[in-house]
Amino acid sequence: MSSCSSDPSQSGPACSSSSPLTPAQQQAAAAGAEQDWAAAKAFYDNLVSTKRPRPPKPQNAITVAVSSRALFDMVKDRKIYEEEGVETYVKYQEENENLPLKPGPAFYFVKALEQVNARLRELYPKDEELFDIVLMTNNHAQVGVRLINSINHYGLSIERFCMTGGESPIGYLTAYLTNLYLSADSEKVQEAIEAGIASATMFTANKDIPYCDKQLRVAFDGDAVLFSDESEQIVKEHGLDRFYEHEQMNENKPLAQGPLKGFLEDLGKLQKKFYAKDERLDCPIRTYLVTARSAASSGARVLKTLRSWGLEIDEALFLAGAPKGPILVKIRPHIFFDDQMFHIEGAQQLGTVAAHVPYGIGQKYHKSTPKDDTVKK
Repeated sequence: MSSCSSDPSQSGPACSSSSPLTPAQQQAAAAGAEQDWAAAKAFYDNLVSTKRPRPPKPQNAITVAVSSRALFDMVKDRKIYEEEGVETYVKYQEENENLPLKPGPAFYFVKALEQVNARLRELYPKDEELFDIVLMTNNHAQVGVRLINSINHYGLSIERFCMTGGESPIGYLTAYLTNLYLSADSEKVQEAIEAGIASATMFTANKDIPYCDKQLRVAFDGDAVLFSDESEQIVKEHGLDRFYEHEQMNENKPLAQGPLKGFLEDLGKLQKKFYAKDERLDCPIRTYLVTARSAASSGARVLKTLRSWGLEIDEALFLAGAPKGPILVKIRPHIFFDDQMFHIEGAQQLGTVAAHVPYGIGQKYHKSTPKDDTVKK
């Protein structure tokens, strides 16, 4: 017997069962799911021909959930929704469903993920440890046709959709086995972070710069992104001198993990697949640490922490408080993750697509809102 709550504060129907599954029942359910997946795979494999690669099994994939406003430029569409209501918005989308949406801030990141998949399929034809992109949106199903047409127009391989018809999609992130969630809605991102899911709010760049189309480039801040905010708390509460003392005293004590550590780990696993095929020098994934820390006074603990986790970072840039924007222009990452909005804004101004991670003590000082809200997608 189960009951469902229609509490509007919930992301979806909240169902509880008075009779939880026994271990034997859980095992049987898992076996049934495995049989269902095997049947779907057999059906797909028996199709006469298809140019589309078969989506990977969710349990094996690195799932990146992207909102429609992160993937596409929907600023005008959003304005219609907010000023004229949902019915006018849906009608507008239906009338323009054959007009492709323009790329949004996450578009070229997604394209780069698919380039990595193509290389992996060449080296490991039967392997399913690939990126799986899911469109996760609270759009209504009627809007789906335009989204599908836009995805097909650009040749994107996005097969899994979650369109929740006005409800928050956050409750579905766990069900879709999400490794990373990107959205233009800071409140949904905050909710996902609190649920333990690596998430970031996407902001578009203020100018166009060319991206590398053969290599996925991902740049991470350190504290409160890859690592916890424990050291940042000391800076905020006791100042830089106390912070330097603390980091040197704890140099051999690994930092606790931050919200994006798992995604760096996912990237590292895929990099090792290329290394195993002697493709290190031609690896289509490159990672960067771009931190405001000073190397001499506080850098050793960061590098030793990564080593203790068994993770490699391709390039580590310690800026000692200097602006990050000019360095990011040189790197040209497809995405840059940071917890501080002033770094996000500095990156935007010089042409970098930035993703704000609303985690840690820094959020008491800076909210996930750009100075000019018109640049937000």
